[in-house]
Amino acid sequence: MSAIARVQRPAPAWEATAVVDGAFQQLSLADYAGRYLVMVFYPLDFTFVCPTELIAFSDRAEDFKKLGAEVVGVSVDSEYSHLAWCNKGGLGDMNTYHLHRLPTVSDIKKEIAKKYDVLVEDGSVALRGLFIIDPKGTLRIAHVNDLPIGRNVDEALRLIEAIQFNEKYGEVCPANWNKGAKTMKDDPEGAKAYWETTY
Repeated sequence: MSAIARVQRPAPAWEATAVVDGAFQQLSLADYAGRYLVMVFYPLDFTFVCPTELIAFSDRAEDFKKLGAEVVGVSVDSEYSHLAWCNKGGLGDMNTYHLHRLPTVSDIKKEIAKKYDVLVEDGSVALRGLFIIDPKGTLRIAHVNDLPIGRNVDEALRLIEAIQFNEKYGEVCPANWNKGAKTMKDDPEGAKAYWETTY
């Protein structure tokens, strides 16, 4: 496995304690073999942007499952902090329903954040990294946002759809592609046909 996460290479392996459906459970990258995995790194529990992101991803869990994908949240908090956050989280009872649908991995030793190269310079927290790993364990997408900037769940779903379209049909997805839009063959004639019918 790669020492540091790199697109087109095997995703770095990890194993850690997570909160899953309100209970502690050991999870690993290997548990998701044969499925797409979206790893959502976030700075800390009990902060401001983080719950908006985790709830947004959790609320779309079924949309990810329809694409054969699972989502896990990862932060440097302990599993005990994750459990308290899922139960209370500053959002009252709403969090019990919303966040329990999304496993939250404890990276208390910061080993996973280091492997995925999202640890901030002072080593205190992880940046908002989003990594999409395919069923073969290959890292296909790596996006990293700065701390103040939340992510877009629709974009994560779109990226999985683009990967799947390319894998199934062998065509490539141009800028602003969404499911059902035109694609192109990655050869001179195919590209020419795309440009002639698009502009």
